[in-house]
Amino acid sequence: MAEPSARRSLGAALLASSLLPLNSTMIAVALPDMAREFARPSGTVAQAVVASYLVAAIVLQSPGGKLGDRLGHRRVLALGEVLMAAGAVLGMVAGALGVLAVARVLMAAGGAAIVPATVALLRIELPAERRGRAFGLFGAIMSLAAGVGPVVGGELVGAFGWPSIFAVNLPVLGIVAVLAATGRGREAEPQNGLPFDVLGSILLTATLAALVLGLEATGTLTAVLLAACAALLGAFVWWERRAADPVVAFGLFRSLPFTAGSLLVALQNLVTYTLLFELPQVLGVLLAVDSAGIGRLLVAMTATVTVASLAAGRLTDLVGPRPMAVGGVVVTLAAVGLLVTGDLSALRQLVLPLALLGLGVGLATPAAQAASLAAVPRDHSGAAAGIGSTMRYLGGIVGVAALGRLVDLADDRSVVLGEHRTVLVLFAAALVVSLACAAVLPGRSAPKRARAQNGS
Repeated sequence: MAEPSARRSLGAALLASSLLPLNSTMIAVALPDMAREFARPSGTVAQAVVASYLVAAIVLQSPGGKLGDRLGHRRVLALGEVLMAAGAVLGMVAGALGVLAVARVLMAAGGAAIVPATVALLRIELPAERRGRAFGLFGAIMSLAAGVGPVVGGELVGAFGWPSIFAVNLPVLGIVAVLAATGRGREAEPQNGLPFDVLGSILLTATLAALVLGLEATGTLTAVLLAACAALLGAFVWWERRAADPVVAFGLFRSLPFTAGSLLVALQNLVTYTLLFELPQVLGVLLAVDSAGIGRLLVAMTATVTVASLAAGRLTDLVGPRPMAVGGVVVTLAAVGLLVTGDLSALRQLVLPLALLGLGVGLATPAAQAASLAAVPRDHSGAAAGIGSTMRYLGGIVGVAALGRLVDLADDRSVVLGEHRTVLVLFAAALVVSLACAAVLPGRSAPKRARAQNGS
């Protein structure tokens, strides 16, 4: 069992990580107030403070993880906390939309450093037989933070105005600093022999930014951005195969558990994150349900993800990643099947499917994450964590982008319902692929083999 000081240190990292998803969803309720204050269209405000945050969070995950391998994950964790605090202070006093956008990018950059560092520390500092429950706790915290974000944001904005959603980060970061100062861990020495892959990081950032913006764009701009993404990707791969210490070590993908586990998490996130956007829009058209009613409905999914993640972590340590991941994906497929057959004539039809969806995701994700991280050498933990986090967020972005092209809310009820079912069938296909990924994850004896191979 970890020493109390080590537990405090890891607890600080987990608490800091929760700020990335919390700030991702908490901002939503503040957009109307921001639009009024800055006299800008709501769409412009959303691009400035939501899209910028998501793009920065995605593109900086892999460089952030790699930086942890080079400088030490605790140093990068502290750097991320400073960036998060700086962004929060700047957001509180921002007098212009452009300044607010910079604040959000700073906060996203901080989160992109914190999350891979936290995942890497869980892999490095805990024995193999305890990692499952640690990743289960990580998944529960991240899901809960994302789920309560709109609720917390609504209360804060209503009582204190939109700057309070930036201010609330500061006391949390203060607690993180106290816990970190009183804790310690057994992190390995950072690597210092080779220069950091700056050009690779720039090319990766440009490639992912072009992809995300291209998926969100419309018309000719989509084709231009996706073509630029393809060209940048080619340049990135060419450079990474020649770099002395690449920011993305393609050799990691030679590990089947790492590749399968990372892809499984990405596909699960594609389904759940997209549904969080799709259901409120579709239900608003078909049932005229207000946001409060939809929020209460989505609690069924958020609650089961949180509880299942905690249980799944411990079960993964007992039975191994494969049974938990396979079982979780099967439950998720069953949930999507129930959603396909429903006619969306009443909200109560959705409670069971959403609860099952949360259960399935909560069971599968900690197992997949534990298996993928156990399969890489400890000195590549940060790079692996960054790649995994990038794939997770990209899954959600790809899903939301596809949603905008598949569902036209201006059509009549029967057409919208048909488009909703088309989206769900595509989700089912993605989950079938994730089931294949789950089937090739290691079984019960994997932690012992991984410990012997990786010196963990």
